[in-house]
Amino acid sequence: MPNNASTKNRGIFLLPNLLTTAGLFSGFFAIVASMNNQFESAAVAIFIAMVFDGLDGRVARMTNTQSDFGAEYDSMADIVSFGMAPALVMYNWALSDLGKFGWLAAFIFVAGGALRLARFNTNHGSSDKRYFQGLAIPSAAAIVSGLVWVGSKYEVEPDSISYLAAIITICAGLLMVSNFRYHSFKDVDWRGRVPFVVILAMVLAFVVVATEPSLVLFSIFFLYALSGPILTVRSVKRLELKHVVGDTDDDCDEDEEKADKSAKKEQTEEKKDAGD
Repeated sequence: MPNNASTKNRGIFLLPNLLTTAGLFSGFFAIVASMNNQFESAAVAIFIAMVFDGLDGRVARMTNTQSDFGAEYDSMADIVSFGMAPALVMYNWALSDLGKFGWLAAFIFVAGGALRLARFNTNHGSSDKRYFQGLAIPSAAAIVSGLVWVGSKYEVEPDSISYLAAIITICAGLLMVSNFRYHSFKDVDWRGRVPFVVILAMVLAFVVVATEPSLVLFSIFFLYALSGPILTVRSVKRLELKHVVGDTDDDCDEDEEKADKSAKKEQTEEKKDAGD
């Protein structure tokens, strides 16, 4: 007779995986829409997938429904919604006329996204939670799909910016596998109290985004992509190859780690002096 406890554990949690499925559906819809030349709808679908991707993990933590299955399923959905979908939407919009260079640019983005997810999953337990190592795949997807959204919204001829679109797609793919540090905003206390002016600023931010969502969202994520190299250069005394690409996990924190060790050493010595 089977154990009742093991029988109960065979199922999967519904709510977080349902949100993950909704994000996967949005990514798949974006691919189909781009094949039908509905590029604005395709780009919007990728941003909707980002909303679901942000919700599933938080809902799982809030409801204590995290699981290994959910984590693996989320990664599989991410490579479709934020890897394949943006690359194919961009390819169908502006890169198809570039021949081999066009589809290679799209492939670089997909490969960069897959490698980014694999590295994140393996380094998740040891990396600094305050920073991402390399550009996160949803942010890279927002840059690529945001460019398509802006171009479709303002009726820009794709042929006129096809090479620029290819360069941006390649750069987004390479930033994902770089060692540039990006703020993860995971250290923000969302449950804490804030001044009233912060809520007012958030309302104004929503108003600004609502006025021109395509242009504003693309600009925000484009500037966020630039923040990584700037933050890395400012955090090291001398920029080396390992700070840009390589196997290192958190080499950019060398100076901070030395400072922390020095501070801990001083505190230890002070305690000894106080004990004496």
